Amino acid sequence: IFKLGSLFFGMIAGYLLALAFGMVDFSSVTNTTAIVAVPQFMHFQIKFVPSACISLAIVYIVNSVQTIGDLTSTTMGGMDRVPTNRELQGGGILTQGVMSIFGAFFGGLPTATYSQNVGIVTVNKVINRIVFLVAAVILMIAGFIPVFSAALTTIPQSVIGGATLSVFAQIAMTGVRMFTKDGLTARKTTVVGMSVALGVGITQVADCLSGPGLPGWINSIFGSSSVVVATIMAILLNLILPKEETAAETTEETK
Repeated sequence: IFKLGSLFFGMIAGYLLALAFGMVDFSSVTNTTAIVAVPQFMHFQIKFVPSACISLAIVYIVNSVQTIGDLTSTTMGGMDRVPTNRELQGGGILTQGVMSIFGAFFGGLPTATYSQNVGIVTVNKVINRIVFLVAAVILMIAGFIPVFSAALTTIPQSVIGGATLSVFAQIAMTGVRMFTKDGLTARKTTVVGMSVALGVGITQVADCLSGPGLPGWINSIFGSSSVVVATIMAILLNLILPKEETAAETTEETK
């Protein structure tokens, strides 16, 4: 129990320590007056703005790629195998797309799979559906009861950062495990290295894609998110760079 719930127990210990040092702010709880809050349907009217449509289309594409990566990492970390196309399509991308459309009627942005969960599954190997059902119920309660959600926001960032430190380390190593599965080739190092380098570079130079002559949505989409830039670069390089011949293909050509 202590092994599987190490992150949870660590957050409890960190929260108590932060509470003892006066680092916990309960103002969000005391200022919350509503007992139950229900999202408003169609708070924003439907309007077709070309620039917004293009921007959100890019966000949806990136989210789909991120979903494939997160689901693959989760399956590899929890079950030591890659997911099937049916699992990716039906259980992952299709479900996320439907929920993104449904949430848009309540003012929600496209849903996204959170990589933190990938790291947690990789650490504890827990893939029971009941566990995820309980987590979903807790999130639903937090969404409809503002006091409960405000209580969750009192967790200091230092506690959350300490808990997610090992989680993100597992995410990084799972990614390395994915692209080195069949060997580390020159093509793989080029695709991954260039994508990561460009993504990190975007975050290091503030407002690098803003200025005279550039629309504001370019900076808001590409300049503020390393994930978007790295994803697009990885897709382009994977399409442009020539495929490497396998050993079987080389043997067949030799014959």
